[in-house]
Amino acid sequence: MALELLRDTAIPKTAAVYPLQWRSRVYAIVGLVSLLGVVIAATLAIGSTHIPLATLGNILLAKLPFIGVESTWASSMETIIFDIRLPRLLLAGLVGASLAVAGATYQGLFRNPLADPYLIGVAQGAALGAVTGFLLPASWQAASIPLLAFAGALLAVAVVYSIARVGKTLPMTTLILAGVALGAFLAAITSYLMIASGDKLHGIISWLLGTFSLTSWWQVTMVIPYISLGIVVIWLHARPLNVMQLDEEQAQQLGINVERVKLILLGAATLITAAAVCFCGIIGFVGIIIPHAVRLIWGPDHRFLLPLSTLAGASFLILADTVARTMLAPTEIPVGVITAFLGAPFFLYLLRQKKRAIF
Repeated sequence: MALELLRDTAIPKTAAVYPLQWRSRVYAIVGLVSLLGVVIAATLAIGSTHIPLATLGNILLAKLPFIGVESTWASSMETIIFDIRLPRLLLAGLVGASLAVAGATYQGLFRNPLADPYLIGVAQGAALGAVTGFLLPASWQAASIPLLAFAGALLAVAVVYSIARVGKTLPMTTLILAGVALGAFLAAITSYLMIASGDKLHGIISWLLGTFSLTSWWQVTMVIPYISLGIVVIWLHARPLNVMQLDEEQAQQLGINVERVKLILLGAATLITAAAVCFCGIIGFVGIIIPHAVRLIWGPDHRFLLPLSTLAGASFLILADTVARTMLAPTEIPVGVITAFLGAPFFLYLLRQKKRAIF
């Protein structure tokens, strides 16, 4: 009898029980998809060279098969859209989506709204790898910086995981402590290398603050497989993640292989975070504010929280990057500065709310 009651409370209700809730969340997904489309169209038109929306629509239609559109625009507009703005916009959307989903996953695993994708050493490992790449000969940097950043992020989490694992279990508190300790160690090495970098320091700082200024199509094609695979894996584990919100022992009694789910989710979240930061640098607060805001508005059910966070994160970072490249044009602001400006007050708000909940 107790097990049946537990099962009723652990697993979210079906659409037959809460049809209005499900309907509102489906409407929310449709609304965010529409918002993302509007954001993409608007940001493609905005920039130092303004492109009217009608012209933008004709340029995009001209690329579709079996549609004949007379070319009445300058060829430079096509270059701006397809070679500069579109790959940058797509990479920003992919990075925003991956950081938001990874943040939602970490918040669910740790059952803490203040958790973010960089909690267990991803950022510090990526930063050390990237700084090492900057110190290599200039001819090697274009390929070595993202590769070393990606490898450093994965290796840092692998070390943290091996330190925190106790037998066949993975205590979350130990995982956090191991991540903080290793992160501090890696940050110290990174700081020393930055001091010794000489005239390369400006490029290192620009990367660490986050930027999409050098985005190209090959970067987009490189990260799409990793981010797509990781997000799909996380989405497929939304229901076990819901059950684990109660307690690990109770989830185990309900048939969830808790340790296996934790390993899969940590691996997938680490993969998409590493892929997100390897080209654009460390962009903070997206993984905190987006999933928590979505949770406040539409609830904690991960079957909706994860796709909603994906769409909201993509839209948010595209808009943040648009502000970064247009606010002081032709000078660009690092996109990490924009997200920190928006995210830091929200983070302080979360801390204050958590403090009230405790006391």
